[in-house]
Amino acid sequence: MSAHETEPRAVAVGVLKGGFAKTTTAINLARELAHRNGSALVVDLDDNGHMTQNLGFAEAYEAETNHVHEVLLDEADPTEAVVNVVDGLDLFPAHQDLEDVQTQLKNAMGGSTRLNARVVEPLLGEEYDYIVVDCPANQGKLNENALFATNNLMIPVRPETGYDSGIHNTVNRLVKEARQYFELDILAVVPSGLSQRLDQDRRDRALLEEINSMGIADSVVPEFCRLTDDDWAAIDDGSYDGPLPGIRYRSAIDDANDAGQPLRDYDGSCDQLSCYAELAEIVERGGIVRDGGREEVAH
Repeated sequence: MSAHETEPRAVAVGVLKGGFAKTTTAINLARELAHRNGSALVVDLDDNGHMTQNLGFAEAYEAETNHVHEVLLDEADPTEAVVNVVDGLDLFPAHQDLEDVQTQLKNAMGGSTRLNARVVEPLLGEEYDYIVVDCPANQGKLNENALFATNNLMIPVRPETGYDSGIHNTVNRLVKEARQYFELDILAVVPSGLSQRLDQDRRDRALLEEINSMGIADSVVPEFCRLTDDDWAAIDDGSYDGPLPGIRYRSAIDDANDAGQPLRDYDGSCDQLSCYAELAEIVERGGIVRDGGREEVAH
């Protein structure tokens, strides 16, 4: 089957560093997949539960019964734990005792395959065509489960201190390690929260230069942040007239997080929604497809 055919697909959103817009990327990617395809499920596997609590499901996060334990270790029905966020988008919430689940997975038979066996395999292609997993920002059984269950990874990154080590640690300690045991594709590296000028030696420029100079840039850098040598030359001589690359800082994105809503539902007019739509298209196609220029993305 062509890597560019659409089919039911799961993807993990992960990076071994906090503060890189991981949860924001996961929720808005899942929302766009739901918007474009009618439904999607987002799984909050991050032990701090930011997504679950921000979306208004603190009760599930703090519940006496640990639903994640029941599903992954006791074979409970995952649909009984799922809650609805907005029309078409469902959430499998995190629980405050995820660390306990991770500890018990270390000693469980097939401890790295439980998310696949108990959640993704039963639901993907049946209840949902697309499943997005918000990963913890550390190594461990929960991250292993997310990568094994999805076989696809999207890496968010922000122009914050340590962005370079965040990318390298994720590739070297997560991706390369996982690939020793199963297939794992990087679908995209996604720079978010950019606001600085690119014609000066600033952190935004350094980040974009780094990801665009990677040997695999053509296959992992989305069109909305892909810059060629000619683009950089045009930026430096002041003749660049293309769109500003990357997901740009917008107060609407922060305000949507504060309001506990996906961006589309908080401010459907935000110009950065097209970036999340492009990420959704990458998941649908199983990779980046370049047709000789920025593609028209259906909204």
